[in-house]
Amino acid sequence: MPVVREVLGIAQEIKDMRIRGAGKIARYVAYALQLQAEKSTAKSAEEFWEEMKKAAKILFETRPTAVSLPNALRYVMHRGKVAYSSGADLEQLRYVIITAAKEFIHNSEKAVERIGDFGAKRIENGDIIMTHCHSKAATSVMKKAWDIGKDIKVIVTETRPRWQGKITAKELADHGIPVIYVVDSAARHYMKMTDKVVMGADSITVNGAVINKIGTALIALTAKEHRVWTMIAAETYKFHPDTMLGQLVEIEMRDPTEVIPKEELETWPENIKVWNPAFDVTPPEYVDVIITERGIIPPSAAIDILKEEFGWALKYREPWED
Repeated sequence: MPVVREVLGIAQEIKDMRIRGAGKIARYVAYALQLQAEKSTAKSAEEFWEEMKKAAKILFETRPTAVSLPNALRYVMHRGKVAYSSGADLEQLRYVIITAAKEFIHNSEKAVERIGDFGAKRIENGDIIMTHCHSKAATSVMKKAWDIGKDIKVIVTETRPRWQGKITAKELADHGIPVIYVVDSAARHYMKMTDKVVMGADSITVNGAVINKIGTALIALTAKEHRVWTMIAAETYKFHPDTMLGQLVEIEMRDPTEVIPKEELETWPENIKVWNPAFDVTPPEYVDVIITERGIIPPSAAIDILKEEFGWALKYREPWED
């Protein structure tokens, strides 16, 4: 039951982080499954399915904690599993896998554009929008709103300690949108002049909680206090199936020298610890809607996305483990 050479090459590149970024990883994983299906020399549906499961497991083990990677596998393999369980023959099963992989890649490439289209409809002419960090999905909403003639301004927080807000500010300004750039701690001060908050997500849990760049939760809380709508823009492959089973999303702790320069940190007393969490968790009650490429949903509908897109349910086994 051989795994084709090109699939092993893609797996190694993902493992070595030569292929990186949530969307890119997801698309390459789907493409690897497509290659495996196209190049398989299996003589029966049973042999073919075993090859597909072996390829999927190899890909999964490259970076199993990256949400987009297993979600791409689940999207393709869930559809294959349904076909196999229904008695599909070899060529029918091959067709299902190849079609599902191509469909996932196409949907992923169009996801940001579709999110922009859906989200722009919720932006009103004259809105002042606040955003945090840098998210292609979130900026697509604002750029699309501007493109269709809505006169907006955007308040961009600096997003310390990595200053991703600078990227967002420049991207929006290059698009012609008026931008106000502020320090993170000024978010509450300027919320009173804000009409909507639009931010991205690194991951979304089964109950609609949002894991995103540190500071997101504080802005969402402040927006709630001021009765300002908080909209999260995120592709469906960022929804986190494992949280259905109670798994907590791990918050990455980054290098303290991102906060304090190394040469300065070396002179500090040893009993001062610098903590630098990359993300925080925004409770679903602070999120009004989630904008996906499939449409705009309330946080409570996150579980439906997981079931429909990835076939996930309690007592679930991965399609490549059966």
